[in-house]
Amino acid sequence: MVTKSQVKYIQSLGHKKFRDEEGVFVAEGPKIVGELLRAPQPAAAAAVCAQRLGSGWRISFGTAIRRRGQRIRAGKDFGAVHAQSGGGRFEKPSFPGPDWTSGLHLVLDGIQDPGNLGTIVRIADWFGVRQVLASPDSADVFNPKAIQSTMGSIGRVQVVYADPEVYLENHPGLPLYAAVLEGKPIAEVGRVANGALIIGNESKGIRPGVMRLASHLITIPRVGHAESLNAAVATGIILSHIAG
Repeated sequence: MVTKSQVKYIQSLGHKKFRDEEGVFVAEGPKIVGELLRAPQPAAAAAVCAQRLGSGWRISFGTAIRRRGQRIRAGKDFGAVHAQSGGGRFEKPSFPGPDWTSGLHLVLDGIQDPGNLGTIVRIADWFGVRQVLASPDSADVFNPKAIQSTMGSIGRVQVVYADPEVYLENHPGLPLYAAVLEGKPIAEVGRVANGALIIGNESKGIRPGVMRLASHLITIPRVGHAESLNAAVATGIILSHIAG
């Protein structure tokens, strides 16, 4: 049975301060938990499932936890904390230092919606992008909403928080593709073997200090009259043209 103190602790992890202090985050639902258990990162620090779950899923969940030297805990109280029927507490991923010398990377400048950021991480995983640089004012990728949106991809994609302008200035010569409203159509860009795609804030776009570093301005040609595209949607469309 999950104790009240454990429930309170799990609830506290909804706040970034406590996630940072503990070095852990919470994932909800059997699908995401299963994805994280199969990913090389992160390790399960603890796992909880509600008693109303079928025994088949609980058995496989427990087996996966034990392979990582953990024990499963079951109890009805966890269902009161989370809308989903189960979840786990996981250690934050520990990746080696990011390598920007090869491959395609993402730079997120002020992506403040957790759902957008989590979806972008999931999209990055789909297209084989393994490293994402996010500005400090971007949403926390370990926010519960962001974790939900990653659908387990946080265990495979490294997200680093740093000032994009400073970071990119320290990597001269790296081709930088800025997603803007007016630029070269993405169909004409071709595949990018090495470089970084810069995605700006949902309403303000890319900051001038970061924009000045861009070596290529690219755009998704507009046919209709929409004012702009959702940041995650735009990321997916662009990567479908330039990744690989």
